[in-house]
Amino acid sequence: MKVVIGTKNPAKIKAVEAAFEGYEAEFVSVNVASGVNEQPFSDEETIKGAVNRALAALEEGDVGIGLEGGVHEHESGLFLCNWGALAVKGEVPYIAGGARIPLPEEIASKLRSGKELGPVMDEYAQKENIRKQEGAVGVFSNGRVDRAEMFSHVMKLLVGQYEYKLKN
Repeated sequence: MKVVIGTKNPAKIKAVEAAFEGYEAEFVSVNVASGVNEQPFSDEETIKGAVNRALAALEEGDVGIGLEGGVHEHESGLFLCNWGALAVKGEVPYIAGGARIPLPEEIASKLRSGKELGPVMDEYAQKENIRKQEGAVGVFSNGRVDRAEMFSHVMKLLVGQYEYKLKN
C-alpha cells in the first residue's frame, strides 16, 4: 500500500507513520495545496483544508492523508484545532478532529489581526519552525503534548474508521 501524505511537515509525517504501524506501507510525503487560507480560522475551513490535501495526495497513491491545523473562535476564546482526512479511491474521505486548547489572548489577538500562528509562535517562543517541532500545543501544554502527538490521535481515529469499514 502506498500512503501519500499531503505535507512535508515532520510532525505530521511522524503521526501518519505511527498510525500505520504494522502495515506493509510505503510512505511518500508531497507538498500539496490546502485550498484554504494559510491560517484556517474555523473548524469548517480546517476540515476543508485536510480533505483537499487528502484528495490531492490520493492522486499519487492508494491512500491519501491530509492533516490541517487551524484555530476556531468560541465564546471562551480562540482555540487551536486540528483535523485530518483519509481518502481512498471511490469513497467519501474519512474525517476526524483532535484535541483543543485555548490560546493566550496575546497570541489570539495577533491571529485575529491577520497573522499566521507559525510565525507568531516562532516570535513568541524565540525559536524557529515551532510548527515542525512541538507546535503551539507543545508550548502551551508545557511540553506534555507536542504537535506530532496531537495529530497522532487524529490519525488513530482515521485509520480506525478505515479498518472498521474494511471489516464491515
